[in-house]
Amino acid sequence: MKSKLKVLFYLKKNETKKSGLSAVMERIQVDRTMSQFSLKIKADAKIWDTKAGRMIGKTKLAQDINREINRINLIIHSRYKELKEIHLTVEAKHLKNVTQGIACSQATVLAHFRTMNETIALRVGIDYSQAASEQYINAYNALERLIHKKLNLSDIPFRALTCSHIEDYYQYLRVDRKLSIDTSGIYLVYFRKIVRNAFNQGIIYREPFCGFEPETMEVAHKSVTRQELDKFISSEPIVRQQRLSKDLFIFAAFTGLSYIDMKNLTYDEIKTAEDGSQWIIAKHQKTKVEYQVRLLDIPLAIIEKYRGESTDGKVFIVPYKMAMHRGLNAIAKRCGISKSVGIHMSRHTFASLITLSEGVPIETVSSMLGHKYTSTTPLLFIVPGRSKKIMSILPSLSSISFWASAMASTGLLATTGYAFLDISLNWWYAIRL
Repeated sequence: MKSKLKVLFYLKKNETKKSGLSAVMERIQVDRTMSQFSLKIKADAKIWDTKAGRMIGKTKLAQDINREINRINLIIHSRYKELKEIHLTVEAKHLKNVTQGIACSQATVLAHFRTMNETIALRVGIDYSQAASEQYINAYNALERLIHKKLNLSDIPFRALTCSHIEDYYQYLRVDRKLSIDTSGIYLVYFRKIVRNAFNQGIIYREPFCGFEPETMEVAHKSVTRQELDKFISSEPIVRQQRLSKDLFIFAAFTGLSYIDMKNLTYDEIKTAEDGSQWIIAKHQKTKVEYQVRLLDIPLAIIEKYRGESTDGKVFIVPYKMAMHRGLNAIAKRCGISKSVGIHMSRHTFASLITLSEGVPIETVSSMLGHKYTSTTPLLFIVPGRSKKIMSILPSLSSISFWASAMASTGLLATTGYAFLDISLNWWYAIRL
């Protein structure tokens, strides 16, 4: 059955004021539901056209009142059309709420998302990073484009939100935007967060995400091999941006720092121990867990190479992540490395190649990486051939002198300024328990 909308504007003449003005009322009827209320506007009954529901004449007062009535009438019809387009059962009280401002912007998906993003932006540096804030914005932008361009809607009321909209969003992320399963999943988490907020606030009384299961896949976290890391170390990029990307990748491979931790690293966080060794002692941006990593000769040489370039106390001027990825993959291509190389791969390399495979206990590696829970580490960084034994790794004396010989054979000691001294030492002594 096709629903019908009727809107009537009339005067409440039984309560005419001494000034001769009466309240302008609105009556909305949708099928068998009806709602009527005052518009908080006063009009003179003598110049009121009952049939048209408007003022008569061209006085400024008459034009102002008619303009306001027309505006409200347009809002009601537009809202009604929008709700019907998304197959929502419309009642008169819903349209009344629109007129009175009860169904305000917070009750729609995009408006609620914007409010959440604004709140997160204010908390950057407190419990959110700038990168996280930008991720929320990217998720919002993708949803906005879907609603505007694909669904041809200005917004979606929470009460109209269904599982099909969520499926449309996921399909849009994976097919149109060609985002990975991981990134699409993160955007869905942000989307679900605003839906959960709406549920907690009583805006909706059901969970639209119920029954929706995004595709999942087991992610194999990659690291570079010894040979590939050797090729990176011995490469000599001509472009300065690529040289910087290479140096930062190697620095992270020998310290385990994440991109954001490396970007935030300051000279104040580099401490000298009683034995003269230098350590990075800081808090991991993501988990707020303190980590301690000893700086050996390669990362120390990289720090010295860029000392003085930053003016804000930071150790490095770290480029945008995408710029680093372009530089790293350009180097990888020239080195004959076929895999895609990202900056986070250096962190995997530190965990699997530099530490775990050399006998460093899983508990120590977890602490150095800033993980809250030891169980996180073996899930992310699996050492080939040793996954079943990873929790029983014991300290052992393992030489890593191959780095020294590899660098000597490529002439790297003379060409790059990396002062790689004798580091044929046990990694067990290169970390602080």
